[in-house]
Amino acid sequence: MMRLRACTARVVNAMRAIIWSFAAASLALLVPAPRIGIAHSDHQAGGPAAAEARAAPPAPAGNERWRARYFPNVPLVTHAGKTVRLYDDLLKGRRVVINLVYTQCQDLCPLETARLVQVQRLLGEGVGKDIHFYSISIDPERDTPAVLKAYMEKYGVGPGWTFLTGKKADIALIAKKFGLSSITDAADRDGHLPSLMVGNEPAGLWMRNSAVDNPRFLATKISTFLLGREAEGLLSSESYAQARPIEGLEAGSYLFRTRCAACHTIGGGDGIGPDLAGVASARDRAWLARYIRTPDKVLAGKDPIATALFARYKGVRMPNLRLGDGDVELLIRYLEAQARHEPQRKASAGR
Repeated sequence: MMRLRACTARVVNAMRAIIWSFAAASLALLVPAPRIGIAHSDHQAGGPAAAEARAAPPAPAGNERWRARYFPNVPLVTHAGKTVRLYDDLLKGRRVVINLVYTQCQDLCPLETARLVQVQRLLGEGVGKDIHFYSISIDPERDTPAVLKAYMEKYGVGPGWTFLTGKKADIALIAKKFGLSSITDAADRDGHLPSLMVGNEPAGLWMRNSAVDNPRFLATKISTFLLGREAEGLLSSESYAQARPIEGLEAGSYLFRTRCAACHTIGGGDGIGPDLAGVASARDRAWLARYIRTPDKVLAGKDPIATALFARYKGVRMPNLRLGDGDVELLIRYLEAQARHEPQRKASAGR
């Protein structure tokens, strides 16, 4: 019996040694090379990772070669028709903001682009100098350089933001490497999720974030993470004690600000889309509800009002925001309330 126990113990110890050796080898394969960090969307802009991005010295040459091997140095074509290499020309030594789009999108791409235009304006002249924006089409067969350029003009995209197309297989690889694709994309009717990858390539730090976040919050987060400072004018110097009460917390106002305000104003003039002052009284309520809920279907059905709006506003498609009936009702009630307040607003403006 003692011999049997001793023999069993030796076998168990040997198995443990084998398992630990295998685990160590597997871990060595899974752990990436040093100095490449990922911060997820819950990253605090002023946290340790941001501090490391500020303080990190330029990566050594060996690490640079590792990054060059990780990022596919595939050719892409800009909206201006110039052929560039992903790593050599767009990433190397730069701080970047990258997302995926396609111009025929009827889902969240229009909102995503409109929101990032707001972010670009908040960041100011630093875009194209300190920070480079890249939007890569996932529909390269239709999104030629000319189509991308026209799309940029529709949304008022400024300098320092490059739209790109290329081979479909290369773009799929880019999306995978940047963590901008997932196994759920095929089931998603938009083909991808509205996410950004924000990267400090010299420091090897990357952060993923929603592309449809509040624009001021997103601009502050990008500026802090990439540059270690706030973009000028983004934050007030006043203390919290001087802060005004928060307005617009009711559900309809919140929906308008988060879903509609990137393209529309109420009484502030046309934006990417029409000024919505008085729209609740000017349009049939049932039509308005149908158009807010499924604008893509209304336009596809050749509705005369939707067709006229599409032509008037440079072919920009109103996105299908997947709003439920309850949210649509809240938005319409909010628009109706704003219409009731319109005479008072005009009187105040005329004083």
